[in-house]
Amino acid sequence: MRLAPVLTCLDMVLDNQNIYVFVPGKNWKLSLAELVAYFKGRNRGFEFSEVTPAFFTVKVEGALSTSTAADMGGFIKIGKVVTNLATWTVKEAFLQESKQAQAQIRMSFSTSGIVDEMVDATSGKSVFGVSVYFLERSFRPVARAMQRFVGSSLKHELAAHGRRSGFIGFPRNRPQPQLSHVEVLKKGLVERKAEVLFCVGKEQTFVSTTVAVHDPFEFQKRDIGRPFQRKIFGMPPRLARIMINLAFCTAGKSLLDPFCGVGTILQEALLAKARVIGLDVNPWCVEASKENLEWLKKQYSLEDAAYAVLPGDSRRLTEKIRQNVDCIATEPDLGPPLRHVATTTYATKIISKLTPLYYDFLESAHQTLTKDGRLVLITPHIKTRSGEPVTMNIEEKAVNIGFKKVALFPKDVRARDNTAYENLIETASLIDEEERHKIGREIHIFQK
Repeated sequence: MRLAPVLTCLDMVLDNQNIYVFVPGKNWKLSLAELVAYFKGRNRGFEFSEVTPAFFTVKVEGALSTSTAADMGGFIKIGKVVTNLATWTVKEAFLQESKQAQAQIRMSFSTSGIVDEMVDATSGKSVFGVSVYFLERSFRPVARAMQRFVGSSLKHELAAHGRRSGFIGFPRNRPQPQLSHVEVLKKGLVERKAEVLFCVGKEQTFVSTTVAVHDPFEFQKRDIGRPFQRKIFGMPPRLARIMINLAFCTAGKSLLDPFCGVGTILQEALLAKARVIGLDVNPWCVEASKENLEWLKKQYSLEDAAYAVLPGDSRRLTEKIRQNVDCIATEPDLGPPLRHVATTTYATKIISKLTPLYYDFLESAHQTLTKDGRLVLITPHIKTRSGEPVTMNIEEKAVNIGFKKVALFPKDVRARDNTAYENLIETASLIDEEERHKIGREIHIFQK
């Protein structure tokens, strides 16, 4: 459905609008692509009003459930917007130190109902936190002052409600005045509606209450807590969760991972209530995946979990997979582990050796997918001493086979007047890597 335009009027309370702030992880572009796919894969209406590396603001059809953060791998926090301000008011208040503008901001807190929610959510002393996010660098020198101002304003409002309160501070060495998701979890701020996100965008500043946070302990449990792990090139469950969302893998759909390893992608798909099939040529991986999935089933009480893990060659999928599947998400061989950054010559040799496997797999995957089914595929992104990475030219081959390239950032959902989103529209793939990695991951999405 096409949503009505996002509110553009300023300095007003948003009256029961389902507008949310999403705070992404380190790879904000990958987080943004996941968010787009998450809503599109569920046929849920949505519209961006702000896209920045620090936060996204989205109007959503219907309220989000408290499990939304657990359904995704790329987000730190989700906040429900309670009021918004003109960013020029915020600039006057903190960059120009205007008392009148500061009074306007205090009034917006007073009329927003944000303190009423805190009071209703708990009894006794109210302990709360404030995290500040912003787009423009000009706010960096005054970020802590902004955070203290918001905190003192809320304390004043709580006092007016007859409530004693405590304001959570920060260590001096913290770069920005932002609570981590771990702190929010441990202090129980979500349940008490006690973290306020003050997000300063290009035109509007959004004030929200945190309604969900990423739980690293659950993802860690599904990584090092399971019976079998893979230390070299082991995929983090966070990335596996992002991949199944990019694949439109939702409840009731069938997902295939033909290079399943120890079953990380299969685990996340099972938690999304999909039916999963794993395949691997390595017998040890097949058995490890089976045990990991059985462990997951018991840990999360997945009584109706439907899965199968089979030995088999990804280049001959139809020999093992008798029915077409709705989606495929997989990471094939990325090459040998590297102790040092490769020369361009050696990196090119690695890619050349792997290319036949990938090309043959693409042919087989196209035969196995249902019409309009999605393939999310990782290829190696090898750093070199020259500074220019060596990658695999997979897109041309996929298109020649019959796949269509999927737009990671479709034009129909771009943010209004937002250059950050506009600049991403032509992006064909995304890179996921850390500085210590010699070989990163390049993520592609294709559709049959």
